[in-house]
Amino acid sequence: MGYERTSGTEIALSKLLHVQVLRALAALSVAFLHAQHDAEGLAARIGHGFAALDRFPWMAGVDVFFVISGFIMVYASRPLFGEAGARGVFLARRLVRIVPLYWAVTTLYLAVSLAAPALLNSAPLQPWQVLASYLFVPFERPDGTVQPLYSLGWTLNYEMFFYLLFAAVIVRPKRIALSLLVAGLAVLVLAGRLLPLPQPLAFWTDPILLEFAFGLGLGWLHAKGVTLGRGVRWALALAAVALLAANLIDLRSDLSEMRPLAWGLPAALLVAAAALSRTEREPSALTRFAVTAGDASYAIYLVHPFAIRGMGVVLARTGADAALGPWGFVALSLAVTLLAGILVHRLFERPLTDALRAWVDRRA
Repeated sequence: MGYERTSGTEIALSKLLHVQVLRALAALSVAFLHAQHDAEGLAARIGHGFAALDRFPWMAGVDVFFVISGFIMVYASRPLFGEAGARGVFLARRLVRIVPLYWAVTTLYLAVSLAAPALLNSAPLQPWQVLASYLFVPFERPDGTVQPLYSLGWTLNYEMFFYLLFAAVIVRPKRIALSLLVAGLAVLVLAGRLLPLPQPLAFWTDPILLEFAFGLGLGWLHAKGVTLGRGVRWALALAAVALLAANLIDLRSDLSEMRPLAWGLPAALLVAAAALSRTEREPSALTRFAVTAGDASYAIYLVHPFAIRGMGVVLARTGADAALGPWGFVALSLAVTLLAGILVHRLFERPLTDALRAWVDRRA
């Protein structure tokens, strides 16, 4: 999410080191949340106490991804604005970037659900719902949630919808295109608040769409050459973390309505702090590793449930879970998730994306 992997654009994105680091932290934040959930089950099984760090909204890593996505689409699409044929080129590149790995993990999840449904503890879906999952069409599951077969894909359903909207305006000059897109997102959200819409229209008018608009605005500021000093950027980042940690709004009462304010605005502050830097220092070894994790953040996000659940199964069958304990499990799960994500990115995602992108460019 929020990353255009091409030879030319990748060189440009290499200058956004802090954005890459933020992408890594966002992916690991979501993984940390889910690792704690499995650690609770481990603690109950071995008779240990476990107090999850659930005061902080770790799931807000997704909101950071959405803001980054809006920013990167502006940043990476600069040569395409106002060009004939831009729609097809843009959509082809986004499909190449998003679809292969998502379809791979969805197919793996489908195989596991058929072979060992007890491992997943989820209600079976109808064939049309499985097909809709592959096609990024939202639908309501039997439990009332609007999630595809592989539940993490709900974020990609939003991403693909945003890409379609972006493609609709990209043939216009950048200023006009972004104005139309921000206005369109606002109108969709307003319509969703005023009208009782069925699915998937209710999904496509959720207030979370405004987080893409936040990213578009930051992309516009970046294109205009707006930069922030180091002190200001640190202040924004600390303010964002403080707002999230304060948990000022009871999100459990109405997460959908308040999420752009409670999580989206702090996410935008974090992205502003990362993206609007004046200069890039020579990165340290730690920063270079974080950038590597940022490159693999899409893979980390999609494979982390397999890594966490797989680690739990191995520890339970070997009897090592009692010795490791719930927090040891969380730490090991994050390490395995990070390694698995980087390996999947380097051995599968990047080679396949590069090959498909080269094929698309030859046909463009």
